[in-house]
Formats: sequence, structure tokens, C-alpha cells
Amino acid sequence: MHAPAHAPTGEAPVTGETLRTALAGLLDGLPPKQAAQAVERLIANYRGRTPTHTPVLRDRSDVAAYAAYRMPATFEAVRSALEAFRDRLPDFHPATHVDVGGGTGAATWAVAAAWPGDARTTTVLDWAEPALALGAELAGTVRSEPALSGARWQRRAIDAGLDLPEGTDLVTVSYVLGELTETDRHAVTDAAARAARAVVIVEPGTPEGYLRIIEARDRLIAAGFRVAAPCPHSAACPIERGTDWCHFSARVSRSSLHRQVKGGSLPYEDEKFSYVAAVRDMEIPPAPSRIVRKPQIRKGQVLLELCTPEDGLGRETVTKRHGSLYRAARDAEWGGEWPPPAEED
Repeated sequence: MHAPAHAPTGEAPVTGETLRTALAGLLDGLPPKQAAQAVERLIANYRGRTPTHTPVLRDRSDVAAYAAYRMPATFEAVRSALEAFRDRLPDFHPATHVDVGGGTGAATWAVAAAWPGDARTTTVLDWAEPALALGAELAGTVRSEPALSGARWQRRAIDAGLDLPEGTDLVTVSYVLGELTETDRHAVTDAAARAARAVVIVEPGTPEGYLRIIEARDRLIAAGFRVAAPCPHSAACPIERGTDWCHFSARVSRSSLHRQVKGGSLPYEDEKFSYVAAVRDMEIPPAPSRIVRKPQIRKGQVLLELCTPEDGLGRETVTKRHGSLYRAARDAEWGGEWPPPAEED
């Protein structure tokens, strides 16, 4: 474990608002209609089949538009996953971080938010040079986080030939596996497992994204890792494949570009994501249950859908007669641990 180096007094930690402020300047000079058209084209590309040797982010305009549109959502999803992981292992502070397929660096920003002020060496790997260049420019604006502003941005093919530095404390792979062939997905996961003490993989919260996470989870466990989050165990996922999928939600403030592209009026949207965080050669304290669906608040009771360490999936009903536990249940969040630490015996 590595002891944190605290941020200078008076300097604000990295937040979603910090990122949105930094992103706001990227679209200066780019007409809103052109930015929206670039985003729509890129979304169509990402929903198709993209060979790993052909980046769809072609130039700075593409990267700026897509970063302004997608980076806040990716940041919030990865930050949520990292915070769940950090809560399970509060003494873990990564001194080295490699962000695989990091693009403009959303996961790197999320690591800075999860472990603010820590001294850390960060390397972002991606195959798209325009994304790396803009990511470095964007990160350079955050002087309060040297691990972010001083990150190294390196062009690298994310495929079966990927080689990562052994002994890395943390490897993140976020919103990447869905762009890879099955062979490359396996190779990237295995490369992370060989190199890292901790691996956090995040994918869209869709049935397909969940299956990619389960596939990666299985490979990590086979490589000697233990699951730290979201699962309270390292046994097989109790969800019968094809009937449901495990995913969570992170709230994201919408920009004007979001509203223009999606035609929505709400000031926020909810980003659904699936993830696994796993570690090797570390002690993980016994896990409480995990809330795997949005709590259902009824008159005088709260229904919690749980993944438990012993029994797999289950439901707990908490009523007013449970006193302080009932109040905690009313405040409980999808993705949180149950019972909360203050209520544990």
C-alpha cells in the first residue's frame, strides 16, 4: 500500500464540474451545428463494427466534439466504480496507473477524483493520436493534480500485442472492450492481469456490456485475482445469463451539446454502466451485500434487491420497525453496500 500525499491546502479536488469547465473551452470556434453533426456521426460509427486499427476519431474537431459529449458520462461511471473499489480497500493508494484505451483521459480524471492529491505516475495508452493530444492539453489545465497534469500520453495499439509494465498498481480499461475483437478482448484483459495489482474494467450497462464484464471477470479470477467490487464474492455471478444483467447508474449533468444532440430538456441524464474491480495479493475485508437495483420506497417500507456474499441474489424488506436501519434504507443508493457501515454489528 502507498500512503497518500495530500493536495495543497485550498486547491479543489477534481469533480465533474472541473471536467465540464475544462471541456467548455474545447468547442470554442466550432459551430454548435457542426459539433452536433460530428457527435451524431461518431455515435453511428461506435454502434457499428470498428476495426481496432482504424480510429474513428479522425481529427481535433472530432475529438473535441465527442469528448465534450461523452467524457463527462464516462468520467462519472468510472468514478462511481472506483469509489466503490476504494471503499472496499481504503488503504490502497495506487502510485502507478495505466489507462488502457484511455482516449482523452476520462478514467484518468476519475482516478484523480477517487484519490485526490496522491503522488502518482500515470500513463494513458490509446491508438488515436488526436485523442491523446487533446487529452494531454485538457489534463494540463488541472494544476492542482500533478498526477493528472503530468500524465504521459502514449500512442499504442490496443490489441493482442499489448504489453503493459509489470508491477503497475492500477490498470483501468473503460469503454474499450466493446470496440475489440474477441481475441483482442481476451488479450487486453490478460495483459492487465499480468501487469497489475488491481484492475478496474468498465463497460456500458447493457446486456452486451455486462457479458463482456463477466467474461473479463472470469479471466481475472482464473489469473488469481479476487473481486473487490461490485460483487461481494468471487464465485460465479448468480444472474442466469440471458435473463437479466448486473449494472448500475451514475448521474451526469447535461451540457448544451448533450441537449442539442439528444433533443432532451432535462439538465441531467443517467449513465448506465457495468464494471468489475479485482485485486491480487491483497487482503479484502469480508464484504457486505451490494444493492443491485434502485431501492423501491413504499409506504412504511423499503425493498432492497441485493447480491449477498452467501446466497447470491436476494431481497430484503426494511420497515419502520427497524428504526435507524429503516432511515438508512430510505437513503440507500443503487450500487451501495448494505448494511451501511454504521449499522453493522
